[in-house]
Amino acid sequence: MQTAKQLSVTLVNKPGRLADMLAALAKEKVSFKALSVMDSGARGTVRFVPDDLDAAQCVLQQINIPAEITEVLLAEIPNQPGGFRQICQRLATYHLNIGYAYCSFNCPGKAKGSVLAVIKVNDLSKARRAIAGNGHSRNKHLPVRRPLKLVSRL
Repeated sequence: MQTAKQLSVTLVNKPGRLADMLAALAKEKVSFKALSVMDSGARGTVRFVPDDLDAAQCVLQQINIPAEITEVLLAEIPNQPGGFRQICQRLATYHLNIGYAYCSFNCPGKAKGSVLAVIKVNDLSKARRAIAGNGHSRNKHLPVRRPLKLVSRL
């Protein structure tokens, strides 16, 4: 588990805008570990974790695209049913909120077939501690989550 710098940009939602930005990054040989594109009407948000932050920022400045930098959690998870759920549950146990998450399908880590999850959490240092335990030590006393109370409104 590690952290990384993510770049977020807002693009006009028109054909070719994303392709143009990606072409400019590719021309300068900027690659990325993960990418997410979200549509929000007239504009879209592109979030990505570049391999070279400085080079990516330089390219975006050259093509007049402002970028916001956010530190995110990178977690290698097994590509199997429930793999991502385990990470979410562990973060919830430590009372951490997930703002958003997305995954990369090809993780260059040690586990074959693993997925790299990019997760925006409200407390990175606490998240590192939560994931570091990742269920390996069941003897540790974990914070207790309050149960969800369902109220009937009949």
